[in-house]
Amino acid sequence: MPDVGVLQDQQIAPGPPRRKRWVSPLLRRILLLNVLPPALLAAAMLYLDQYQNGLLAAEVEALRTQARIYAGAIAEAGTRMQDDRAVLVPEAVRPLLRRLVDPSPNTQARLFDNTGLVVADSRVREGSGGAVVTEPLPPPEPRGAFSITIAGLYDKLLRLVPRDSHSDVAVDIAPDAPSFDWQPNLGPDRREELRLALEGGVTPYIRRTADGRLLVSVAEPARRGNQSVGIVLLTREAREVDQRLFEIRASVLGIFVIALILTVLLSLYLAQTLASPIMQLAGAAAAMRQGEGRGGSVPPAVLARQDEIGILARDLQSAARALWARIDTNERFAADVAHELRNPLTSVRSAIETLRRIENPDQQRRLLAIIAEDAVRMDRLIADISDSSRVDAELSRTVAVPVDISPILSTLAELHNATRGEDDPQVVLEAPAGPLVVRGVEGRLVQVMRNLLGNALSFSPKEGHVWVRARPTGAMVEVVVEDEGPGIPEAKLEGIFERFYSERPSGEHFGKHSGLGLSISRQIVEGLRGRIAAENRRDAEGKVTGARFVIQLPIA
Repeated sequence: MPDVGVLQDQQIAPGPPRRKRWVSPLLRRILLLNVLPPALLAAAMLYLDQYQNGLLAAEVEALRTQARIYAGAIAEAGTRMQDDRAVLVPEAVRPLLRRLVDPSPNTQARLFDNTGLVVADSRVREGSGGAVVTEPLPPPEPRGAFSITIAGLYDKLLRLVPRDSHSDVAVDIAPDAPSFDWQPNLGPDRREELRLALEGGVTPYIRRTADGRLLVSVAEPARRGNQSVGIVLLTREAREVDQRLFEIRASVLGIFVIALILTVLLSLYLAQTLASPIMQLAGAAAAMRQGEGRGGSVPPAVLARQDEIGILARDLQSAARALWARIDTNERFAADVAHELRNPLTSVRSAIETLRRIENPDQQRRLLAIIAEDAVRMDRLIADISDSSRVDAELSRTVAVPVDISPILSTLAELHNATRGEDDPQVVLEAPAGPLVVRGVEGRLVQVMRNLLGNALSFSPKEGHVWVRARPTGAMVEVVVEDEGPGIPEAKLEGIFERFYSERPSGEHFGKHSGLGLSISRQIVEGLRGRIAAENRRDAEGKVTGARFVIQLPIA
């Protein structure tokens, strides 16, 4: 019996042609889901870096301009000439420095001489009785838990992103940045910084203190003529920068929230368009495996999709229907085989039981002849059943190659005409002189032509004719076999291709044919992507004058 797992080629209505797409719908969805949040993050990070650098650069430039003004005022009003050299006058510099800084409440100014010693500090005042009073910068504005959380999260995220170090301003905010306190321990590094400061080459420093202040410091030399008389160090708390950065961080957090919401929504959308249909297909496959949904249990909504899942769903349903059709065919085939084998077995058993009871030699010989005929019939049945079960598997493993059927037809016709009896029908071949090349398997094509020719000869009258005509028709090669027999009942034009079709010509020796020839021929032709059909020949008056079998095979 044929293997249940081998699928028979079914006449399934072809679906719409699959148009090749450069980017599939599922790929577009996956790209959208994966690219959108990083793109928002990258845009926010780039925008914030540029904005922060711009704010700090503007703050440094304003502070440097202010330091230059202070340095110029001190060089002109806080120095005196001594031995052709300008020297600082501390008693004049200290009140001058305080008056200069008074309009800037968040700024501290310090003046160093050329040796690095502090000469004046705007936050240090002399109280009554000569006491020294230090006035620190105003305390930072208290920040709420929300702003602290935003700042902390943003700083952690920022550490994960590569930063642009090519900038005119040192914007790396760190709590351990130098404070320009060159004295009292003036080591080699401090001396170098002092020298650079006297020449105006010290890079501004931006640092974050332990209590959360953002401080910007610049150093500018105070020159009188071409002579440096000291260094003005201005330090300002950049509260406006912090406020702006907080606003931007809140914006970035908002962008993250939006990106998160979009990601969740897109994930839900992706789950609805991917995960849910896949689970539905899995459920449909499980139902098919359990014997449910023989007509197809795939939901119509999944079948109607125009993406890869829809293609998979339609292929799954087509495969399931073909499998169930094959199972049903095999079940019917098994029942037919059992029925066809039971008849000769019953005849053999009856003959043997009768043979045991009789002693007449003539009757015994007649019973033995019946047993021999039934054995031959069973042998033919088993051989044809085995051949029928192998056809599908063989055609699925064998690659179709170009085969010229002209020599096949001429050889079969010549062989019959050379060996036929005096009253046997004659085969007439009508084919073009050139080759007729089709795609197929030569041995199976020979089997089909022999089956059709033998079937036509068995139904033809004595001294009749069987015509074999072959010709190309478009993309196919058509082979027609006609006889002068009684024809085919109209109701059986399709049924004659079923297995074990039993109507045979009158007078044919019992058991000569198994009823599988035409069924095997259809299996072979359809397995080679061809078509086979039966019809009746009629004369001008519409009377049946014979049978006609038409085969069409694709041209190679």
